[in-house]
Amino acid sequence: MGEQAWDWSQHVVDHVEVHAGDFDASVRFYATVLAPLGIPSRREDYESERLMSFTRVNIVDRQPPTTGLHLCFVAASREQVDAFHRAGVEAGFRSNGAPGYRPYAPGYYAAFLLDPDDNNIEALYRDVGNPGHVS
Repeated sequence: MGEQAWDWSQHVVDHVEVHAGDFDASVRFYATVLAPLGIPSRREDYESERLMSFTRVNIVDRQPPTTGLHLCFVAASREQVDAFHRAGVEAGFRSNGAPGYRPYAPGYYAAFLLDPDDNNIEALYRDVGNPGHVS
């Protein structure tokens, strides 16, 4: 199957683990910025570690922390991208790129924030006409 025949809206990753240098700060970050995207969370503590699951992204109290990660979350609209960025900045987290269209592809509307371990966290809405648009 070639790239032309592939359904680019299909999900192929089951879950991602992000190891947190400061678990409580990281959980606060993700809970704050993912709420505007409608992404729920569920606590999953075990005897050996603490874990907060944001659907398929797990924040884990484990060392060393994950660094250098770029993680992109799907937004249902440009307004959700704006709200993601605004929620993070208003809560004192660092912007890594204000909401707006990017030159990566037509209709690529995104914003970026840095989590407490300096991972680049993105919210992305793909307009109609973008290869990854989902209606």
